[in-house]
Amino acid sequence: MQAEVERLHEAATRAYAGSGRRAWHFARGKLRHDPVYFSLLRSGALPGGGRLLDAGCGTGILLSLLVAAAKQYRDGIWPQGWPAPPQSLDLCGIDLRPDRVNAARAALGSAARVDAQDLRDFGFPRCSVVVMLDVLMYLDPQEQTRALEKAAAALEPGGVLLVRETDAGAGLAFGITRCAERLAGAMQGELTRRLHYRTAREWTAALSRLGLAVRAERMSRGTPFANVLFIANKASVVKSGN
Repeated sequence: MQAEVERLHEAATRAYAGSGRRAWHFARGKLRHDPVYFSLLRSGALPGGGRLLDAGCGTGILLSLLVAAAKQYRDGIWPQGWPAPPQSLDLCGIDLRPDRVNAARAALGSAARVDAQDLRDFGFPRCSVVVMLDVLMYLDPQEQTRALEKAAAALEPGGVLLVRETDAGAGLAFGITRCAERLAGAMQGELTRRLHYRTAREWTAALSRLGLAVRAERMSRGTPFANVLFIANKASVVKSGN
């Protein structure tokens, strides 16, 4: 990591020191080894303002990174060549597990609102960006479709839906990812948990059917997994001339 990125990693994870040692170690490892977080900052895909909803936010790692990034940029410490991070986002998150919500709240304080909510029953507020990272695979296909429909409908014109999921068509890498998820479920006492995957083409088609312009980017750099980030933009309202 270049020095500015290392400082950003430290600032984003330092907030978890008061959330317990387990939450702190998890945040440090996740932010260092999962490429999606810093990729979102480098890509410039995030809008500068409006509401950001992280649906399935876990302990709020993305939210903490965005808080740290805004401050570090204001302090004049920012990786060369990266676009400016969002400065005026209203940060919100939901997660099903109360323990993760509590850890997120302890780390973020008043910088973000995090609530214990079930994505399947959640009423999405208007948002400029909705993020779903490794969440939809826990829902059955009908629930996945409904969650995407609600997220797309909640987007403001010009808004963006960011979805990271496993590509079921990725051969060996998919097999490795599926085994890793099964192991994670077993370690959490969820041996009977069923996961529902789609191919990257199927995810793209599902998002396109909602009227979103979709591009897919492989998001497994440095890992053996089959993850893909789907960047789905809602069209801006265009006024027709007379």
